[in-house]
Amino acid sequence: MKVLILSLITGIVVGVLFTLMRLPLPAPPVLSGILGIVGIWLGAQIVQFFK
Repeated sequence: MKVLILSLITGIVVGVLFTLMRLPLPAPPVLSGILGIVGIWLGAQIVQFFK
């Protein structure tokens, strides 16, 4: 749980800094891109489960 909270805080800090510096966010700009990343992760988890 600690790793998840630290990851969320890090993401928020990065988002704030990139926005303040007027840089493009280093993440997909739309929900479909985010879901694609989640899908890649889930696919890897499924393979690991069946190994």
